[in-house]
Amino acid sequence: MGVTVLQQYPVPENKTGTYVVELLTKRILALGATQQGQFLVDCESYLSHPLMGTTKTVHILHNSEQPASVFSILESGTKNIHVIADGLFDLLMMKLSQHYTSKKQTKIESKGPRFELGDFCVKLGSVTMNQNFKGILIEVEYRPCVMANAVWGLLREFLQGLLGPTVPVQPPQHLISRMNEIYTPIDTIYQYLEHFSAYRKTTGMRTT
Repeated sequence: MGVTVLQQYPVPENKTGTYVVELLTKRILALGATQQGQFLVDCESYLSHPLMGTTKTVHILHNSEQPASVFSILESGTKNIHVIADGLFDLLMMKLSQHYTSKKQTKIESKGPRFELGDFCVKLGSVTMNQNFKGILIEVEYRPCVMANAVWGLLREFLQGLLGPTVPVQPPQHLISRMNEIYTPIDTIYQYLEHFSAYRKTTGMRTT
């Protein structure tokens, strides 16, 4: 894999999420992209039992690009600890139900069409939580490079061309401190968790 940037796309007033995805689909197909199936990234969070002391949150995420992996991020004070495991980790969390309780009402996912355009892979994700539409996330990956600092200018130019001049494109918060590090799949997961956490805090529903 290469370097991935996750960008939120604002849904205009009086427009639906479906309208935005169709609009962006037309734009990227006009650039010569081909659709290559669908994608899904989901996140379920668990809270530790109060008797365990300080409450900790464990986020379990899955990404269809890495179907054999389960990504776990433990929030522990000011530090996050991540673990990449196989599918048995989901069963482990079920066995730990006495110690960690699932916040099922906040299970959230981003899914939609996946496109390839030369060295780029683009995913248009509709974000839903409990069947309620929350927004649009666009994932763009540039596959030949694994250093964010070396490719950020190209990714920004690509995103601005796709999204239009009215959408500000900034480096993801997670990447700012890792611009000179080798990019790995967990970096994509951290970006999704940042956006998912923000969507969970927003109230109200949008129209799909």
